[in-house]
Amino acid sequence: MTSTISAPPQRRSAPDGASPQKPRATTRQKLSRFDLKASPYLYVSPFFILFGITGLFPLLYTAVVSVHDWDLLKGQGDFVGLANFIELLQGQFFWNSIGNTISIFLLSSIPQLAVALVVAYLLDQGLRAPTFWRMGVLIPFVVTPVAVAIIFSSAFNPADGLVNNLLNLVGIGDQDWKRDGFLSHIAIATMVNFRWTGYNALILLAAMQAVPRDLYESAAIDGAGSVRRFFSITLPSIRPTLIFVIITATIGGLQIFAEPKLFDPSSAGGIGGSDRQFQTTVLYMWELGFMNRDLGKASAVAWLLFLLIVVIGLFNFFLSQRISAAGDGPRPTRKSRRAAKEAAK
Repeated sequence: MTSTISAPPQRRSAPDGASPQKPRATTRQKLSRFDLKASPYLYVSPFFILFGITGLFPLLYTAVVSVHDWDLLKGQGDFVGLANFIELLQGQFFWNSIGNTISIFLLSSIPQLAVALVVAYLLDQGLRAPTFWRMGVLIPFVVTPVAVAIIFSSAFNPADGLVNNLLNLVGIGDQDWKRDGFLSHIAIATMVNFRWTGYNALILLAAMQAVPRDLYESAAIDGAGSVRRFFSITLPSIRPTLIFVIITATIGGLQIFAEPKLFDPSSAGGIGGSDRQFQTTVLYMWELGFMNRDLGKASAVAWLLFLLIVVIGLFNFFLSQRISAAGDGPRPTRKSRRAAKEAAK
């Protein structure tokens, strides 16, 4: 008995010059492709929807209010154009608030970031009970601004405050922390540093823990000390995170409100001191909007502050980018450079 093997069916060849027809995608394949392309946008859409409702719309609506004579109780008034902006820029109270804001911002942000770097570096050195120390530096951030303001307002009381009592122990007389302009800025900056230093330290600590330990070991073998390793390896490696912390500190520092508002609430209705010596821009905006009921000028202050934050934020960003481009990556030590030259020879 002989068996026959049937030949496989031949595919129909397409006519000359015509491409073979592709099989039509099924409904399930189409839904799968749509899901692959649309899912990422659907996942991030809640943030942009909430931002549009709570962020973008109020910003645009504030722009409309800023060009009107808008009373808090009566509502929309006449269209005045840029008159609110011109009157603010010609007045002394607005520029006084800008000067106070920048002064407090510099006194708080620079020491805050410096101390946060040191704290993060110490926490990265393998301390015992690391969770305890990390939670410890975060406790001031959990405390509400009202409680912090009450504590520090009492500590900086000119009459019988804790700070003046400590200064008296070293032979320094009582200081008027609430009426002197510069001293009040130092006191408010101390409140800000107390709350935010630990928070920034934990962010920097997370970046430091991502630095490869081989770099530290190689630098230690080359004879680099801890200070040299910090400036040559740690800082260049965490530069993107450091830029993020600087920008967020800039935005938060220029929008400071709770600390100066609660530092001396009994003086002049809490508008920033009897002589406006520590009145910030947001506090001045609050005075215009809710004490003077002039929402038009308050909205104009909000937009001027927004432009100031954008300008300073862009300046910090481009400055950080330039520093980053000048020296990307960890810098090698002198011995490692010498060894690389000898190996190349």
